[in-house]
Amino acid sequence: MEVGINNVPSYQVSGTPFASGAIDARGMDGAGATKVPFPQVTRWVTVVNHGGTDVKVGFSKNGVEGNQYFRVHASGSAPGSGQSPSSGRLELKVSELWLSGSGNVDVVAGLTSIAPARLNTDSGTSWSGSVGVG
Repeated sequence: MEVGINNVPSYQVSGTPFASGAIDARGMDGAGATKVPFPQVTRWVTVVNHGGTDVKVGFSKNGVEGNQYFRVHASGSAPGSGQSPSSGRLELKVSELWLSGSGNVDVVAGLTSIAPARLNTDSGTSWSGSVGVG
């Protein structure tokens, strides 16, 4: 039997490394959203923005294209502004992230052994449709 997203031991061990760099999150025509799928459910995620514009980060396409996202500021943010080009480590169990805006984004994650299919919703293997996600 496969473990599910509420299996505590899956989150107590170190995650399997995942990294994807230089992601162009400007979409096909400079607009829209880019999906970053994970091969397993994450234990934690970090988003780093090396581009010159902020990147919107969400947990569904609807969230990023709507108003349910957070921003990771551009790498050229004014010194002393308190704006970081990194999200920091986010303790999240997701099977995908959606990005929009910047042309140079890195995503680093620690993965569990939980299959993405264990996050099934009506919209697929994501939190899409959930409150606060879009």
